[in-house]
Order: sequence, then structure tokens, then C-alpha cells
Amino acid sequence: MSIKKTSIWLAIGLAVLAGFVTAVLVHRRRPVTLRGAVLREDSDSNKQLPVADVQVTATNGLGVSSTKTDSSGYFSLTLPKGFRRRQPVQLRFRHPNYRSLDLDDYIGDKIYLARMVPVPQQQKPQLQHPDVIVTNTRVRYSVKATTEADVGNTVKTFQVVNTGNIPCNKQPPCSPDGKWKAALASTSLDAGERNQFRNARISCIAGPCPFTKVELEDLSQDGRYFQVSVLNWSDTTTFLMEAEVVHPMVSDLVRESYPVIFGRALNFSLPIGAEGPSIQAELDGQAIVFPLGPDLLLRWADCHLRIDKDQLANYRCELKPGYQFR
Repeated sequence: MSIKKTSIWLAIGLAVLAGFVTAVLVHRRRPVTLRGAVLREDSDSNKQLPVADVQVTATNGLGVSSTKTDSSGYFSLTLPKGFRRRQPVQLRFRHPNYRSLDLDDYIGDKIYLARMVPVPQQQKPQLQHPDVIVTNTRVRYSVKATTEADVGNTVKTFQVVNTGNIPCNKQPPCSPDGKWKAALASTSLDAGERNQFRNARISCIAGPCPFTKVELEDLSQDGRYFQVSVLNWSDTTTFLMEAEVVHPMVSDLVRESYPVIFGRALNFSLPIGAEGPSIQAELDGQAIVFPLGPDLLLRWADCHLRIDKDQLANYRCELKPGYQFR
């Protein structure tokens, strides 16, 4: 092999090696993100509830990164530059109502799950009393419902006046083939204030209908106006416009649903557009309605809200000390 060919192959090899080294360095410079969830420790998987507001800290002696879990127990922790994949890392989980948890792991592409043990709630002797029994829980909310009152039908005729067999001579309007003189006529219907048209339509009922074309048949966005335009390139024709008129009415419908209870947690979801959620429950036999409000405040439970990607509202309410589901 000649010296020139050897030099070429050497240059190619060095270029490939440089590209590989560059790719490795770039990959190492990318920030590393740890993702996982924190759950309540329980042998029954139905009772392994997500734990919100847990302080999650990652450390490896070179740097520290910290975040908090959301209402679903999820955390996403972007590590500082000192962290690298396959290095050891210690994850610390802290919450005032749970025992501290430290996990020794390594940095990699995995889902990090932590299960925390609740701290037994202690009450002062003078405050001890039987638990308040919470029964017959129901969720109430309202949704907007649209109903329609039938107002009646509306009918209108109009003519498109023209004389057939007259050459167009390139003076619009003309027939679609540009040969004959045509006439273009427009008209509209008005359903009235706060009314809407349904099944709006137009039809030719007299004259040489085959030589006509509906150029525009438009119903306004609010449904109140119906506008049409017709092109006629023969003798006069007559058209009929028809539509049903309705009066839309919006009202609030109150609906109820039953939550699912696992252990000390109550779970339910609400559809898109639900308003004014409240929980109706019996506390020691007394029926009370508890509006949740924007702050999700209940005297007998701590509630969290999570909105999923489909905008579905998911609620979870965990009993406070001194209360018990039955």
C-alpha cells in the first residue's frame, strides 16, 4: 500500500475516532433527570396511595439536587453537572407525616419508586375521643346542559331573474362554461334574537332549474343567519329557503357520583366542564354538604387535585386523624 493511501486511511480513522469521542462528551454533558413516584407503604396494593409534598433529594458527594412530589406522588429531578450515569446516588425522602427514607441506588434509565411508612399519629391524653365516623359519602357537581325550545319553521321564496340564450361575451356574471349571460342573486334569513336555525336548506322549485348553481349556502357561526347566493344562466327560476327555528337554553344540572374508598383515602374524578364540586357525607349520623372550593378544604380530610392530559380532574381525599370511614 502506498504512503498516500496509508495517509488517507489514517486520516479517516482519526476523523471517526474524533467523532466518537465528541459524541461521548456531548452525551456526558447532557443533564441527567431522575423520575419516579412516592407511595405509602402497605402490603395491600390498593392502599399504596401516592404521597404529595415529599421532599426528594439526590446526592453523591459531589452535588445535591432537590424537588417535591406532586399530588400524584410523581417527582422529576434534574441532576447538576457533577452527576453521571451509572454513578452511585443516594435518594432521600422527607415528609413530616412519614418516616424518613434513604435509598442507595445508581443513576440510570429507570423508574425510581419509594414507599414511605406513615408515622403513627399521637394525640394528647386530654384530647382523646372516639373517632368520628364518616359514612354515605357522595360527590355532587353541576354541568351545563343545553336544551332547545322549538319556535317553528321559516320559509322564504325568491327569484333569480334572467333571460336565457344570450351570449355572455366575457361580461360577468356568466355560466360556468363562460358561454351564456347569467344572473347572480342573494338573500338571507334571520332566526331572530337568541334563536338559531336547524336543518337550513335551499331548493329550486320552478323554472329551468338544471341551469342554476348554488354559489353560497352559509349558516353563520351563531346559527342566527342563513345566507344563499344562486347563479342562473337560463330563464327566471324560483328558489325555496327552509329551516327550523329553535331557542337554545342553558341550565345547570346537578349530578351525583359515588367515590371509591381504599383504606383512609377517598378517590373520585369529575368530567370536563364540571363545576362546584362538593362532598356530601354523614358525620356521626348527621348529613352535611362540604363544598370543596378552589383550595380543596375539608375539616375531616386533606384533598389533592390532579389534572391529567385529557383535562380530567382526579381528586384524592385522605382522612385526618380522628376520623374513620365506615
